[in-house]
Amino acid sequence: MKVDVLLGLQWGDEGKGKIVDVVTPKYDIIARFQGGPNAGHTLIFEGEKQVLHTIPSGIFRPNTINIIGNGVVIDPITLKAEMEELEAKGVDMASKLLISKKAHLILPTHKILDKYSEEQKGKRKIGSTLKGIGPTYMDKTGRNGIRFGDTQLHNFKEKYNLLKEKHINMLGDYEYNDILEEFEPQWFEALNYLKQITLIDSEQYINTAMKEGKSILAEGAQGTMLDIDFGTYPFVTSSNTVTAGTCTGLGVAPNRIGEVIGIFKAYCTRVGSGPFPTELDDEVGEKIRDIGHEYGATTGRNRRCGWIDLPALKYAVMINGATQLSMMKADVLDSFETIKVCTHYEIEGELYDYLPYDITSMDIKPVYIEMPGWNTDLTNLTDLNNAPQPFLDYIAYLERELNVPVTIVSVGPDRSQTMVKQ
Repeated sequence: MKVDVLLGLQWGDEGKGKIVDVVTPKYDIIARFQGGPNAGHTLIFEGEKQVLHTIPSGIFRPNTINIIGNGVVIDPITLKAEMEELEAKGVDMASKLLISKKAHLILPTHKILDKYSEEQKGKRKIGSTLKGIGPTYMDKTGRNGIRFGDTQLHNFKEKYNLLKEKHINMLGDYEYNDILEEFEPQWFEALNYLKQITLIDSEQYINTAMKEGKSILAEGAQGTMLDIDFGTYPFVTSSNTVTAGTCTGLGVAPNRIGEVIGIFKAYCTRVGSGPFPTELDDEVGEKIRDIGHEYGATTGRNRRCGWIDLPALKYAVMINGATQLSMMKADVLDSFETIKVCTHYEIEGELYDYLPYDITSMDIKPVYIEMPGWNTDLTNLTDLNNAPQPFLDYIAYLERELNVPVTIVSVGPDRSQTMVKQ
């Protein structure tokens, strides 16, 4: 058996949680491989909405094990709150959730450092969610971090105090006492609560599961364009959001990667600062935002909206080795007479059909083609054979340009509003 991967091809918020939930019945194990509680994976089924931040999106399916892998950074307070909400809905967390011993912990002082760092940047701020994720990854690569397995060691409190003291020294005169006094007791209380969850050597567990013939899906957070290496740096997240992140975030060898399912919206969105070549800062962008309810699941911030960006999508397909695609939120474009597709970037008179270096500092003019809209309510569509021809033409055009089949089409937020294309 191999590990299949599901991840975002844009700037996050593509709808990964919904598709993980839809395809989970095919898998024995769902494993998150990177990111932290800045993720907001929204699932809607039976008329109820659930937003997951750290827990894998397969948690609602019976008989599915969910693993938080070593590449994830965990805030115990956030995870405790998430678990309590799920337990109130009857989900048996102790039997369905496992945590890697090598996953790093977000300390209360990491959150304070995040807030302090963003304030110091002023106009240069990157739009951090202020959840302590960046500082935690910095301590991880700086070999100062605390891992979940450390909580089982006799000198855990000593390790915690040493790192806390280091952070306080970095803060200097910054006022942190009120924040620390609020969060530190909650943090230790949450750690105690999380003792009900089994900690595992996740790389050993996953590789043994593969040998036993178990089917595994790796779930990514954020999106390709936010990858620390391949995204729109420096306006990126702190982890590798691409397929390669599965290898380091779960301990899976490259030759053990199977299908790569790339998720994208029928248009584009972005939260926070950073370049966005197809952004629509007008009534069209506002219309997309309103119809698509484009507000951050984690932050609540308005998402910036624009037309679909083929140079960026082609780049993401290449980097990830996507073998199939899922197109999300096509219904948001139901009422548009004309739909635009960005086919190239024009930079200093030259056309690019790929993502060049440092688009942050470049003057980019998107080059569009126009396609007829379908002017049809897709939300009740259950069979693509009954779809309007302009909609099928739009899908076929994207398949040709990206050279990857679109196998899943979503026409609404509910689990049932999903069509699998054979």
